[in-house]
Amino acid sequence: MDNETTISDLRRKVEKFRDDREWLKFHTPKDLSMALSIESAELEELFLWNDDKSVGRMLQNRTKLQQVKDEVADIEIYLLSLSSVLHMDLSDAVYDKLTQNARKYPVEKSKGSSRKYNELPA
Repeated sequence: MDNETTISDLRRKVEKFRDDREWLKFHTPKDLSMALSIESAELEELFLWNDDKSVGRMLQNRTKLQQVKDEVADIEIYLLSLSSVLHMDLSDAVYDKLTQNARKYPVEKSKGSSRKYNELPA
């Protein structure tokens, strides 16, 4: 479905869901950013205290994998909702940020390195 669905398609579906329930009045940038953070923490909680081997086993469990998918979906829904109320073009924002990151992390200096941009060799 990712190959067939656009960000605009998803955003319209999220907006319709919200509008059918008259929830726009609750969807302030502050509350949506907080909801986004909370959902991210719920995703983190699923992985908390598990090493890579345990995570691998966990993701083989259909119930656990569904929990991960649900949290990822909640994050995406709140991100789309936030971009909607901010009248932000999410694709433009991503492309702009990738351009900024490409300047901060040139391939020849950052390839294979986990260093932050200000720790890369000059």
